[in-house]
Amino acid sequence: MSNTIAARLDAIRTEMAKSNLDAFIIPRADEYLGEYVPQHNERMLWASGFTGSAGVIIVLKTRAAIFIDGRYTVQVRQQLDANLFEFLSLHDTPQAQWLIEQLGENAQVGFDARLHTLAWFNQTHSELAKAQIQLTQVEQNPIDLNWSDRPSPASEPVMLFSEQSAGRSSLDKRTSIGLEIKKQGADVAIISALDSFCWLLNIRGKDIPCLPVVLGTALLRANGDMLLFTDINKLPDNIHAHVGEGVSFKHEAELAAELATLAGTKVLASPESCNAWLQLTAQAAGAQLIAGNDPVALPKAQKNAAELAGMKACHIRDGVSVSRFLAWLDREVAANRLYDEALLADKLESFRLSDPQYQEPSFDTISATGANAAMCHYNHNNGTPAQMQMNSIYLVDSGAQYLDGTTDVTRTIAIGDVTDEQRKMVTLVLKGHIAIDQAKFPKGTSGMQLDSFARQYLWQHGFDFDHGTGHGVGHYLSVHEGPQGIAKARSNVALLEGMVLSNEPGYYRADEFGIRLENLIVVRPCEALANIEREMLEFEALTFIPMDFRLIDKSYLTDAELTWFNQYHQQVKDKLTPFMQGDDLDWLNKVTAAI
Repeated sequence: MSNTIAARLDAIRTEMAKSNLDAFIIPRADEYLGEYVPQHNERMLWASGFTGSAGVIIVLKTRAAIFIDGRYTVQVRQQLDANLFEFLSLHDTPQAQWLIEQLGENAQVGFDARLHTLAWFNQTHSELAKAQIQLTQVEQNPIDLNWSDRPSPASEPVMLFSEQSAGRSSLDKRTSIGLEIKKQGADVAIISALDSFCWLLNIRGKDIPCLPVVLGTALLRANGDMLLFTDINKLPDNIHAHVGEGVSFKHEAELAAELATLAGTKVLASPESCNAWLQLTAQAAGAQLIAGNDPVALPKAQKNAAELAGMKACHIRDGVSVSRFLAWLDREVAANRLYDEALLADKLESFRLSDPQYQEPSFDTISATGANAAMCHYNHNNGTPAQMQMNSIYLVDSGAQYLDGTTDVTRTIAIGDVTDEQRKMVTLVLKGHIAIDQAKFPKGTSGMQLDSFARQYLWQHGFDFDHGTGHGVGHYLSVHEGPQGIAKARSNVALLEGMVLSNEPGYYRADEFGIRLENLIVVRPCEALANIEREMLEFEALTFIPMDFRLIDKSYLTDAELTWFNQYHQQVKDKLTPFMQGDDLDWLNKVTAAI
């Protein structure tokens, strides 16, 4: 493999030489700048062999460096040849500064503007310019020119998502978002987020694993008219009747020509999430850029009654599937039959596959036993799956895409005996989970303001966790949806009725164990505090799956927290009992009994 990667790096350098480039930047992202990258756009993987989900490679004339975050410090050394790459921290070593240290004045750094945000371009261009280094946009990506065995893009047809399931027509959505575009002083908006234009048109797709979207880019005008650039060969015959009047479709190859017609128009786009090429091309054609957020993101996040009905229904069915898996796991452990992480993940999916509305996982299942669970974004596919050991903790974080909604749940399971210290830590995490679940807060409160609710009990004992407490979740769309979130930073958007979020505090002790307890919750009006001074909101749980009482130390719980735990499990029992039978039902009755 090293010889293959060395040859690919040489091919990139040959293209660099043709353009007189001293460096070329390769991010993990593709032109859609989403969390997931389809196989045919895995450019960083092609250039390096690295399978991680985040990183940047910089190729110089005689050497190369890969910048990765703390999740991948071990993995990167297993997958990459240290003779070909220098291993650097993505966060501790700013790439622009590193380039300045490596290159002299008048050097040229190449980049593909489709793979970076405009905000990244503006900042990097400015930093390099101070050192007399030029950031140069390439017309053709060196990787694309040399990727001879590049996989073909997905060819599955676009799916028409029913208006009944969506709760609103495409025309209604486009008209209301158009008014927002006009309010921001623009004539047209670039809708580059895949889930945003799919939500607008009430369509879904199979172009990216785990994310039911269609690849493309849309232009939405202030009058609600929309132009989608995509693979039109995948459009069904009745697409026009489905989306309603005012929608046109063109090949993605025609996008540049369309952007060139925007002279004199005011174009709304997000510098932080929309790729630089789209905005720079429109600007070069004479358009005036108006920086703003994706106008679809906030309305999409506020689920309507039909969307919430779907989310609630799929969560009950998902609760049955995951609970059947947990019942099976308990029986296997009791019989001293232990499996590896990959088999466990596959077994869990096998229960979901029995649901005719199940489509695919909503992300790669985190099936982590023992010390592997201490890596909060662990993926057993990145190495040899570990064998479960008796007297350990097993963490399984999984989710599903159903035709009526998206799920995401984490449970932490006792495998045999656990220590008092482990029970203490799980209970402290549970207390934080309960604090979020039971929070009541005035309208206008952001997730950033609530985040410490989940951490307070860990903090009192000198502990914390290094990820957000919660992320937004879409309706048969992205399992990681913005702009809502619950985290220490970058989650200052007010939580609004209908927003779905995860509630997932955790704790991770390196080389020993990991803990996370995750449910999905939805924001709703607080009826108990209706008609008081302020308009108040609260959360309603969507996930109903037992939590392992064997990991709970009641001495750390207040009476109110113990009541919550028992009442939650009574709800789980009530909702799942009609769909379970035999040994599975016996298990459910046992694990939901009051403690």
